[in-house]
Amino acid sequence: MRIKKISEVIGARVYTDSGEYFGEVEEANLNESKIDGWRIRVAGNMMSLISGARGVIIPHQFVKAISDIFVISKNALPSSEGLEEVPGEY
Repeated sequence: MRIKKISEVIGARVYTDSGEYFGEVEEANLNESKIDGWRIRVAGNMMSLISGARGVIIPHQFVKAISDIFVISKNALPSSEGLEEVPGEY
């Protein structure tokens, strides 16, 4: 197993475990020097699925694999009711 630096993961393409392209990693959220979650810039085709938000926070527990790409559990996708839009320059 090869350990990656966070800087190597920024910009990685994110896919769901069902193979759908979801977006790109923008940054890691840290809590007490541990990764708590990932800020993902959502791809245009997925915005309608999550009520038009341009970015979401995915808790680290829903990340299934990190390599050349990111794989997240489809269960991690927020519903329109629990949606947390990520502020920033979008």
